[in-house]
Amino acid sequence: MDIESLRSFLAFSETGSFTRAAKQINRTQSAFSAQMKKLESEVGAPLFEKEGRNVVLTEAGITLRADAKQILELHDSSLNKIKRYQNKRSLRLGCPEDYNESLLPKIISAIREYEPLCSIQVFSQPSVVLREWLDEGKLDAAIVTRSPNSEEGYWLYSDQGVWIAAENFDLSVDVLPLVLFQADCKYHAAAIDSLTKQGQAHQLLVCCNTASAQRGMVKSGLGIGVMGRVSMGSGVVELADMPPLPSVDIALLTGGKAHPMITASLIERIQSSVLIQPS
Repeated sequence: MDIESLRSFLAFSETGSFTRAAKQINRTQSAFSAQMKKLESEVGAPLFEKEGRNVVLTEAGITLRADAKQILELHDSSLNKIKRYQNKRSLRLGCPEDYNESLLPKIISAIREYEPLCSIQVFSQPSVVLREWLDEGKLDAAIVTRSPNSEEGYWLYSDQGVWIAAENFDLSVDVLPLVLFQADCKYHAAAIDSLTKQGQAHQLLVCCNTASAQRGMVKSGLGIGVMGRVSMGSGVVELADMPPLPSVDIALLTGGKAHPMITASLIERIQSSVLIQPS
């Protein structure tokens, strides 16, 4: 059955008049009558009958009226839901692997609360790559690490570098084995420099490009590492009485072509969702 025919049929059932129903749906009375005849042909039963000078619904018409209301309500409801997806595009969000377990879930939850129908694609890459992708238009926003004195992006969190090891790691070894991030990591250079200045013998055992790889090797007791406190996760402990490490800021960057979902209100919601104050 045609949806518009059902809508016209209900217009009659509410007015009781072909003339008034035709006016409500902006049709001529002859066009309305033809539409109702076609509907009767589709259902295979008369829907109207004469009662004196008036036209009323038959038993079939009364039955159809109840069903037509439900059909139209479901039809209109479905259309309204689908229209919410018109012109919708996924939010492409970059996030270093370091923050996938700590900050990312909070940020995604904040976005979902702001826009329940959002669709988000997450790309885990180092901050330097995420900046390049933002500039190239491959991302809409990115969580990155920045220097504490930088004003880049929107501040989210200040993270302190810490030394980590397996719980029972023996620090009395003559040469400390190190499991670090790649050389472009701020903590990498700080760790080697501080140990060198203290005269502590050390060996750079492994360079990693992900926090999970570093944690996995530190957990197994292969060596000690350095990372931001927010990235520690479980299975490792923070070492005391070690040389101090620098702090970094974590910020949210947005692309040059703003995604319609990224508003000042959403950014404030994301900042609030982190709920971690600077150390």
